[in-house]
Amino acid sequence: MNTTSSVAVDHFPDRRHPELNQLRDHDRAAHRWYRFVLSFPPHLVQDYVHKFGLDHRHQVLDPFCGTGTTVVECKKLGIPSVGVEANPMAWFAGSVKLDWTPDPDRLLQIAQQVGEMAEKVLEQEGDQLRTLPGESKQILLANSISQLPLHKTLVLLDQIQQHGEQPSDRHLLLALARAVVTSISNLHFRPEVGVGKAKTDAPAIAAWLQEVSMMAEDLRYLQTLKAAPAQVHHADARQMLQVLEPASIDAVITSPPYPNEKDYTRTTRLESVLLGFIHNKAELRSLKEGLIRSNTRNVFKADADDVWVSQHPEIQRIAAAIEARRIELGKTSGFERLYHRAVKLYFGGMAKHLADLRHILRPGAQLAYVVGDQKSYLQVMIRTGQLLGEIAQGLGYELVGIDLFRTRLATATKEQMREEVVLLRWTGKEK
Repeated sequence: MNTTSSVAVDHFPDRRHPELNQLRDHDRAAHRWYRFVLSFPPHLVQDYVHKFGLDHRHQVLDPFCGTGTTVVECKKLGIPSVGVEANPMAWFAGSVKLDWTPDPDRLLQIAQQVGEMAEKVLEQEGDQLRTLPGESKQILLANSISQLPLHKTLVLLDQIQQHGEQPSDRHLLLALARAVVTSISNLHFRPEVGVGKAKTDAPAIAAWLQEVSMMAEDLRYLQTLKAAPAQVHHADARQMLQVLEPASIDAVITSPPYPNEKDYTRTTRLESVLLGFIHNKAELRSLKEGLIRSNTRNVFKADADDVWVSQHPEIQRIAAAIEARRIELGKTSGFERLYHRAVKLYFGGMAKHLADLRHILRPGAQLAYVVGDQKSYLQVMIRTGQLLGEIAQGLGYELVGIDLFRTRLATATKEQMREEVVLLRWTGKEK
């Protein structure tokens, strides 16, 4: 359905259903290999592929690719696609989910051999438990994995790296990443990432083999499809001209971060450290610098994206209201003092992204951005979709409409919040 952002929620059918954002059984192949808890669902991609009239003649972009929902679904549908993702763990996951070349039987055979070798090493090492370097431990969520499960994971990781073989070794590593967060660690997602009751032990090898078996099952199906070209670039969505060709994209289907004070690097922190994507605080900071500034944990003194919205009256009003509210409530922590700046940097970063994107789009390109309203900053309402649409119009895009995807329950206030799809069209003329 199409509407403008001014239409009230009660004008739509009741969309207060969590299943709208869940993975349907018949969509699970490849997507289930590794997925953000807050990922948008493949069926939403299907909806906008149909709405935009896309087929094998077009190329779709997801500039905030995450773990690859859009590009994986487009590949399954036979539509060429490309993704851009700054988080190295998410980039790795999306890339592996696009690789359907491993022989399923050989993948299982290698996994069984690796598992047996890992069991032998565990028997040999006995009570000598492996652990992570001190710098790596410092950037993990405290107590996110217990000592014995960590030891088993590190032994298994070592055996995968020693005895895995191309092209299956990356699949074995991704299976381990998923097993760690779902079965081996103490993490839970509700939907925020947190630490639950400590597990004194966990069946690490068995959990990993189960994930590999699921991958093999999916590969048997995926290899029957007439797949389209797809790839994911490890890059910043605000600097896409470094990796994408001018005038090469016909459509965008994406879900960028929201201005919601969620540190998205926490969601992938444990597996990012275990697989060697980040080792210390300096590398974590470098990762955060490549992301849109959606929370105060990745705001830095030298940031200047807010200049892009310095003349936008509503964004400036919201930022001023947040700061006034902070002062009124006597909130004085360092992060709270950055709330108003984080909002301006977020929308400034999105403006910079949309400005850069114009050079990559073909005239008439259609865009769908899944975003949500927010009240994370001292309960000051941020109409993310409406503001994003206004920014896009100022850059030469046509605001086609704003669809309601669903309403969701705010964690703090239990208030129903809108999650929307901002629909744009690139006119071909910059403002």
